[in-house]
Amino acid sequence: NVAFSRADLVLMTGGLGPTYDDLTKETVAAYFGRKMQMHEHSLQRLMEYFKKAGRTPTPNNLKQAEMPEGAVVFDNDNGTAPGLAVEGNGKIAVLMPGPPYEMNAMFQARIRPYLQKFSDKVLVSRVIRIMGMGESEVEYKLRDYMMRHKNPTVAPYAKQSEVQLRVTASAKTREEAYGLIDPVVEEIKGILGKAIYGVDVENMEQAVVQQLKAKGMKIATAESCTGGLVSKRITEIPGASDVFECGVCSYANRIKHELLGVSEQTLERYGAVSPQTAQQMAEGIRRLSGAEIGISVTGIAGPGGGTEEKPVGLVFLAAACENKVYVQKLLMENRTRGTVRQFSAKYALEMLRRLALSLP
Repeated sequence: NVAFSRADLVLMTGGLGPTYDDLTKETVAAYFGRKMQMHEHSLQRLMEYFKKAGRTPTPNNLKQAEMPEGAVVFDNDNGTAPGLAVEGNGKIAVLMPGPPYEMNAMFQARIRPYLQKFSDKVLVSRVIRIMGMGESEVEYKLRDYMMRHKNPTVAPYAKQSEVQLRVTASAKTREEAYGLIDPVVEEIKGILGKAIYGVDVENMEQAVVQQLKAKGMKIATAESCTGGLVSKRITEIPGASDVFECGVCSYANRIKHELLGVSEQTLERYGAVSPQTAQQMAEGIRRLSGAEIGISVTGIAGPGGGTEEKPVGLVFLAAACENKVYVQKLLMENRTRGTVRQFSAKYALEMLRRLALSLP
């Protein structure tokens, strides 16, 4: 009641499952004064789903095929819970499944087109991703530009270790909207330059894989404190097999020495967390794999293990190429273990991006 007192459209996620506490449909039906009834198309799809899976549905599974009278039902291609919309008295409730991968797919394929009929305009956005330049610096460089543009608008967002710019236009068609957006995106690229690592890419690893593919370059990873996180992020991208040779999780010093060729003298004199060890790890994985680039990460993720000389959050990255090794020091004090690992992996990917593009 409160939500509909403020809006004509309410979108809801979750509560469409088979258990007694999944009450979203029943609550919406009560609000609109509708009875629940079996939706035959949804029941047929549900039975086919269980048949293909070699399972027999229990009676409570059939609850997912019950709908409020008059509901517009949206098929779920990624799960068993259909979505739906209920319209009445100038109000609309849209119900979507809770798991994000089900909800996202349903919204894009079915609910977005359903909602579009209620508007004579479209909103279209493109996302520019930036690393190595803070939100304040981005805003300073683009302040006048952002204030001047009303359609499209340019809005900055600070994310973990990066900044995003969302360029959004309103128009009668998507084609017209892109016609407004694209010149603005090109202008921003000219202003911010190589700090932009991608436009309309999902993340840094997608941009890195695309750039390495374009250059025909292969890479390999040697990781200590990140425990394989860099290789995980790379191999989550479709087509990573074209650029990724192998990854070694060299947590123990013995593995650093025996597998990657880090000398015992280096480990004894400088320690596992040192620029010297990072360099030899990168050289070792490049030699082992035959890849054009070997990248390494070694550090102290915490919460223990730090000293005054080498505090928690100290990380060294290295990238070995044909004739040179680049080493980068990171210091992330007062960060959680997970944050140190995530930041380290992202900066390792940024090193790969810069090498692929022949940037400093």
